[in-house]
Amino acid sequence: MPDLSRRRFLATSALVGSTLTFSRWSSALEYPGGHGVPWQAGAADVPRPDVEGGFFSAGERAAVEAITARLIPSDDSGPGARDAHVTTFIDRQLAGFYGRGQRWYMEGPFPEPEDTQGYQGPYPPAALWREGLAALESYCRTTFDERSFAELDETAQDAVLARLADGEISFTTVDAKQFFGFAREMTIEGFFSDPIYGGNRDMVGWRLVGFPGARYDYRDFIHHNGAPLDIASVGLMGRPEWTSQ
Repeated sequence: MPDLSRRRFLATSALVGSTLTFSRWSSALEYPGGHGVPWQAGAADVPRPDVEGGFFSAGERAAVEAITARLIPSDDSGPGARDAHVTTFIDRQLAGFYGRGQRWYMEGPFPEPEDTQGYQGPYPPAALWREGLAALESYCRTTFDERSFAELDETAQDAVLARLADGEISFTTVDAKQFFGFAREMTIEGFFSDPIYGGNRDMVGWRLVGFPGARYDYRDFIHHNGAPLDIASVGLMGRPEWTSQ
């Protein structure tokens, strides 16, 4: 991980995070506030923020803050996951239907997944995170003289995350490598999601990679020939003065 350019990592991950996050919303066929997809041309309800949350305990939240801050740290190229409030995004996702695996088939069997398959485990995302965080806490306290992951210095935190990513750490409850995969994926999603979901605070992720956001269209900028677009990012909530028509 230390050899990977942070900007390159974020730039290549932005599309994945944005696509996955949007697909969770669009597959539900409803806005975060519970309204159905607009069917009348030119008419839509004002988007409502997703405020469901409160899944993490104080200790869990501290661990998630530390994990995400090491996956996307603040550095000379710009703000990181902590500045983008990625933990708030993850907390809200796990507290909702996604965290419960409400639209997943969870009856088994649960075979060892092939490389071409997605997650095949018995735990919905919220349970996987809860069990994974508890196992990580136990591992760190056993390995680092009763210190939690959040209490380790950054070098030690990076070493633990690298071992998780490489499958060198085993948990007795959940698959440690799968837990790391979920943590990494949701960190990317939270950094690049629309701010309406709690992450990408002040659109720091979009501004870092030059993404203009959820604008109506880009016809005025189609022929920019790859040049950076010097326009402000706009989210689903638009600007503060945005009102429904």
